[in-house]
This record gives sequence, C-alpha cells and structure tokens, in this order.
Amino acid sequence: MSYKTKIDGMRGELRVMNKAIPEAMQGFGVLSKAVHDGGALDLRTKEMVALGMAVVQRCEPCILFHVEALMKAGASREELAEVLAMAIQMSGGPGMMYAGHALACWDELAAG
Repeated sequence: MSYKTKIDGMRGELRVMNKAIPEAMQGFGVLSKAVHDGGALDLRTKEMVALGMAVVQRCEPCILFHVEALMKAGASREELAEVLAMAIQMSGGPGMMYAGHALACWDELAAG
C-alpha cells in the first residue's frame, strides 16, 4: 500500500471519528490550531519537532501526516534527513526503522 493511500485512509478514519465524537475532535482541533498559529517558531520548525516526536513515539500515521505537512511548509529533503537523524539519535534502532518510513513517504510524495 502506498503512503498516499495510507494518508487518504487515515483522513477517512478521522472523518468517521469527527462524526462519532465531534466535541473531542473539535477540542483537539482547537489545540492544534493554537499550537500551529503564531509564536516564536515558524510552522516548518514546528512540523520538524512534530515529525521527530512522531518517529520517537513510533506513530506511523503521525509520521505520514507530518511528512506531508513538512513538505507543504517548504522543508527540503535535507532538512527532513537531519530531523530523522536527530530522532534516530534519541530513539535508537526502533526510531531508525520508523525514520525509514518517513523518508520513503517523502520520496513517494515528492515523486507525485
């Protein structure tokens, strides 16, 4: 299954959850907006932090969403690689395995 297909599937699952638990999902949305908007860090830097944390936490859906967001925020593949290197340093072998997913997702999305 392609990463694009996985991302699309996750978006579908989130739409179902929005209908099932709208208040909780809206609350999470408000938190997300508050964290992303404004502040001392730009969105690209915030997405780098989020991606590094997603790798360390071994959350593949989070990794895929944040790789996509990082691309949209204007990051380069080289910046992605440095984020992944830091995540590997902080999480060892398991982080390296999930970092591989992030890099493969980037390459697939970049290819169109």
